[in-house]
Amino acid sequence: MATKATKKDIATNRKALRDYEILEKFEAGIELVGTEVKSVRDGKININDAFGRVDGGQVFLHGCDIQPYVRASHTQHEARRTRRLLLHKKEINRLYGQTQIKGLTVVCLRAYWVGQRIKIEIGIGKGKAQRDQREDVKKREAKRDAERAIASFNQRR
Repeated sequence: MATKATKKDIATNRKALRDYEILEKFEAGIELVGTEVKSVRDGKININDAFGRVDGGQVFLHGCDIQPYVRASHTQHEARRTRRLLLHKKEINRLYGQTQIKGLTVVCLRAYWVGQRIKIEIGIGKGKAQRDQREDVKKREAKRDAERAIASFNQRR
């Protein structure tokens, strides 16, 4: 009997959701070496500055920081090396086409486990202006105030 693979978050990039309007999301595998996987298991990954770039028909993740594994033998990986993302050809072509449009970029949103595999969620993002970020904060605060008012009204009933 097959069990469903659960998605357990390793790291999230909250700054990306603040700075970018995400238009489309993709799930990608990531090509890692053994010490990188062990380091990720310890939670030593930082994707806050990570972004994707399409080069030569492949997608690469730049700026992802996976700290060296402490208990490794003589071979060790570079912390901020470029890593290949594993996507279908149709998805790669879609990403390439979207990144050719001015103002769109590929940002790393989160890293998570699916069973025994590490997956990276990337999105096509359009940068938000400062005023757009302020509008989002105003909307969020207005929604929160409305929910509080409804909750206090229901408590008085």
